Amino acid sequence: MTWWNCWNQHMQKLSILIKHDSVNQSLTGNQTLVSPAENFELGFFKPGQSPNYYIGIWYMKVKTRTIVWVANRETPISDAFSSKLQILNGNLVLLNESNTQIWSTNITPTPTPTPTPSALSVVLLDDGNLVLRYNSSSSSSSITPIWQSFDHPTNTFLPGGKLGYNKRTNTKQIITSWKSTEDPSMGPFSLEVDQDEKQYVIKWNKSEQYWASGSWNGRIFSSVP
Repeated sequence: MTWWNCWNQHMQKLSILIKHDSVNQSLTGNQTLVSPAENFELGFFKPGQSPNYYIGIWYMKVKTRTIVWVANRETPISDAFSSKLQILNGNLVLLNESNTQIWSTNITPTPTPTPTPSALSVVLLDDGNLVLRYNSSSSSSSITPIWQSFDHPTNTFLPGGKLGYNKRTNTKQIITSWKSTEDPSMGPFSLEVDQDEKQYVIKWNKSEQYWASGSWNGRIFSSVP
């Protein structure tokens, strides 16, 4: 078991995948996508007094709306009712009020040719993971995600999520703070993997180390109680 998997297990609790119906229609305005047990909800939201809208996921059973994931955190929209989230060309995309694509899952669909929107569906799982996958009638591997938000965290590490390093692609998941309570764009603090030292670090402006977990010794991280 890799050291970052041990870290993930250190921070997580067990989660259960619950089978549920999926949807393949577009989402706009005040429409939302809700997980089966109503743990999480996805839709358009405005942070605080901001005039901007974003697509995000939040807890349903927490009184104060708490956002755990944002799709278009760097590219807000001004009108949720003339914008829409939909499946297009094998991807989940967000089109703004000018019908311009401002966010996408940005994957190369397989198999070719590009599957039709009706062959794909988007589901929100009860652990807060947003999944793009083939419908069961279209592929025997429909349970396997084509894309999932757990591979692309924004500002929150959820149980079952990922925070690691991929040697093959030389990429890693990074959690980044919001710029402010009304602006979910990338803020100054980030949590990421330090592959060389086999530890996790919090950085200021992605350069200055602010905190470190300490290296993994096979049992614990040296600086984590």
